[in-house]
Amino acid sequence: MLSTIAIILIVLWLLGIVTSYTIGGFIHILLVIAIIVVLVRVIKG
Repeated sequence: MLSTIAIILIVLWLLGIVTSYTIGGFIHILLVIAIIVVLVRVIKG
């Protein structure tokens, strides 16, 4: 569940870069959270 959300956030972030449309720093904060969640899940196994 969390990894799916993380992947969706990363895809939305990449689309935001491509289209030059961002919601301030909010989307970047979500990306950092998504990366942290993925790393924690990988470390825990």
